[in-house]
Amino acid sequence: MKDIDLGSGNAGVSISMLTGTDEDIQIPVGYAPAHSNMRRRYSLVDVDVAWKSGLLFLYLRRQQQKRDVIPPTRWLFSVIFPLVMATFGLRRKSLDTRLLVGFVLSISNFAFVACLFAFFITSSRATKFRSGVKRRFEEEFKEGGQRNWLQVLCNSGMAMQLALLYLLDVGCEERPIDFTRDYRSSWLGIGILGAFACSNGDTWASELGSVIGNKDPFLITTFQRVPRGTNGAVTPVGLVLSAVGGAVVGLSYYLVVLYSVDPHILSLSPPQWPLVVAGAFGGFTGSLLDSLLGATLQYSGVNEKTGCIVGCPGRGVRHISGSWVLDNHSVNLISSIATGLLLPRLANTFWP
Repeated sequence: MKDIDLGSGNAGVSISMLTGTDEDIQIPVGYAPAHSNMRRRYSLVDVDVAWKSGLLFLYLRRQQQKRDVIPPTRWLFSVIFPLVMATFGLRRKSLDTRLLVGFVLSISNFAFVACLFAFFITSSRATKFRSGVKRRFEEEFKEGGQRNWLQVLCNSGMAMQLALLYLLDVGCEERPIDFTRDYRSSWLGIGILGAFACSNGDTWASELGSVIGNKDPFLITTFQRVPRGTNGAVTPVGLVLSAVGGAVVGLSYYLVVLYSVDPHILSLSPPQWPLVVAGAFGGFTGSLLDSLLGATLQYSGVNEKTGCIVGCPGRGVRHISGSWVLDNHSVNLISSIATGLLLPRLANTFWP
């Protein structure tokens, strides 16, 4: 127990501590306890931190509000682009759901609509390539490759759903692929790229690979030669073209990112050229998956009267391969979904 006696004097303050012997400790006049100065410093620091935090909050809030507001130019483009696609669709009698798909993709990210545009243009050209030859072995051949709403939905439905998630989670803006600092937008972007690369790669492989060369294709499961147009049949040329078709979609995504994202942000981000490689891989993988499903779960037969390939059993139809479980639309949808889910995982692992 210590008795502390504070007194005042000219020399200072005397403190007497009774510890068995009396000791006087002289403290200079004007001495203030350290904790009082610290309290003043802490008060000033608290005010400074609160002031800076308030400014930071207002800045971030303003930036968030800017991102939440969709620019008029994007609204305009989101309306005009689907109308342009609809005009081409009306000429080819294949309008249907392209308006909705084009609107959702264009309002969320210009790179997404670039993928759609690349798929729409190149697949249409591929379908028209040597159409006279295709008419001989495809019973359901359509002049110009007209697509109904079900075909559009099965080829673009996965991408449209991911674009809606992007719009709700990220907003309407273009961002580079950066899995380290911007994981969700990068995952969704690569997923959309994978879905379109799969559809375009499979279209290139089937529409171009089936009419290039003189030899019949081989079935991917048994490697036996089968007639052209058989579900699950592949050719070396078709496999190469599937990768090229996917790379075209990846290139369209890459160019939009390169010219629409701020250069300073791009300089801080990982390289974006792997988008082309990812697109090529998505096209090749999606085409292989489509062929595997087609060879096993999709019926293929030849009409002995016409010599055309048909997708369901019937009288006068000789079975070639596959079971009558899925149709062509189901195979396209499953392949697109699987590639859209697989490619982001692989890109996250191998992105430089």
